[in-house]
Amino acid sequence: MNLYPLKFEPILKERLWGGTKLKEVLNKSIESDITGESWELSTVKGDVSVVANGDLKGNSLQDLINEYEDLLLGESIVQRFGREFPILIKFIDAKQDLSIQLHPNDQLAKERHDSFGKTEMWYIMDADPGSNLIVGFNKDVKKEEYKESVENDTLLDLLNYEAVEEGDTFFINTGKIHAIGAGVLLAEIQQTSDVTYRIFDFNRRDKNGNLRELHTDMALEAIDYSKKDDFKVNYERKINQSNQMVDCPYFKTNALHLTENLIQDIKTRDSFTILMCVKGGANIANDYGTCEIEKGETVLIPASSSTLEIITNSAHLLEVTI
Repeated sequence: MNLYPLKFEPILKERLWGGTKLKEVLNKSIESDITGESWELSTVKGDVSVVANGDLKGNSLQDLINEYEDLLLGESIVQRFGREFPILIKFIDAKQDLSIQLHPNDQLAKERHDSFGKTEMWYIMDADPGSNLIVGFNKDVKKEEYKESVENDTLLDLLNYEAVEEGDTFFINTGKIHAIGAGVLLAEIQQTSDVTYRIFDFNRRDKNGNLRELHTDMALEAIDYSKKDDFKVNYERKINQSNQMVDCPYFKTNALHLTENLIQDIKTRDSFTILMCVKGGANIANDYGTCEIEKGETVLIPASSSTLEIITNSAHLLEVTI
């Protein structure tokens, strides 16, 4: 099968904290005023992406993996992950602060949930003035001190706040407490996992008047209590070349700021390539076909591709591989 660049129908999620930027900024077809997430590439059970373009339109991503595993994912990826798509790609709009949360590591997630852990990264696409993130603690914290802060409702006093602007990038290890602040629109790249431990939700109530579930006890053994300044990603922003942002065991992400066409030889990658468009637009081509990509869209380039061509005069892309 000649696998061309694949686009997928977004999976839109209402969230208590969601807003309208996915429609107003990224042109997603939403009707709700509390749409918080657009899942761009997913094989999470119950939320599997479906092809939106070309001859394979209507097929699910999981169906394609089952039929074309090496051609789509890459032989080394299949050897490592089997027929599981190893990452989850999202755009997130926080009109309100998200809950303060963290994710367990691979070992704990496997033991408790038969799941991967959830290492992730964020690329800030838009931020209202004064917007920030919560990332980690503002000092080294002992477990007992943390427990007391939860009981006394003083957890916020222990947390580290980071002001953000467009282009800022953050790497969130498992165990690190974090939250996306109100007014932030971002692209998220993460391990395929939906395991989250919510530890504080600003005492908000859902539409039925109920407080959302907290995972206080489960979080205790998963939290990294040390203060670490390892989350802000400093990367070069050179024009018309690939700029490395994150290179971790679960994914590698580069920034492409293009003002002219770019042709890449990718036959030795032995991995699929994902392109997320965070500004501008481009025409994307491999050996077997083409498609257009605009701000807020995502394209999957199959591993069987030997050449990737990006035709543009203005595009900012996140390039993700394994």
